[in-house]
Amino acid sequence: MITTPRPAPLALVVCGALAAEVRRILAQRGWQADLYGVPATYHMRPPSIVAAVDEHLERIRDHYRKVIVVYGDCGTAGHLDRVLERHRAERLAGEHCYEVFCGPRFSALTKRRPTTYFLTDFLVRNWEEVVVREMGLGRAPSLKGKLFAGFTSVTFLRQDPDTDLMRKAEGIAAYLGLPLEVEDVGTSELESQLERLLSDVE
Repeated sequence: MITTPRPAPLALVVCGALAAEVRRILAQRGWQADLYGVPATYHMRPPSIVAAVDEHLERIRDHYRKVIVVYGDCGTAGHLDRVLERHRAERLAGEHCYEVFCGPRFSALTKRRPTTYFLTDFLVRNWEEVVVREMGLGRAPSLKGKLFAGFTSVTFLRQDPDTDLMRKAEGIAAYLGLPLEVEDVGTSELESQLERLLSDVE
């Protein structure tokens, strides 16, 4: 008798900007999952997020009992959700990783600081590659004034109170010529969302 292999329990298609935190949470909680990454730089081109996630899901969906996409909408204007619906996959709640990290606090925070520029640990750590290089600020420094003209402050949504990251965040704020605010958000909201989505996985 020929038996069909049983699909593996779980796969996560993960934004590169959340990958380190997701791996840490999985290890701490003892959750088993196969991870498939999408470059964080695709945030500069949201259609690339949709295409990359679609490609991953097309390739892996029949090999897992459940697939979770570790993204918010992330500027895709609902196109990502349509892809997930077609592939019967689920994603994190929220519009973007800032909201994923903050949870309900994010709405109040944006009302209090509607013109702030948000940083996360990932953005601080990868500022040169993800922002300066992708936006062309190294080639054309004059773009800085145009791209950041509407912002009046920088808010660092800090996952880990790391001294080196704090120092770098201060340097980014100085580079932008804006005051820096710090909100310690940790990763508990991200962990709660993953726990909710993994609750029915054997």
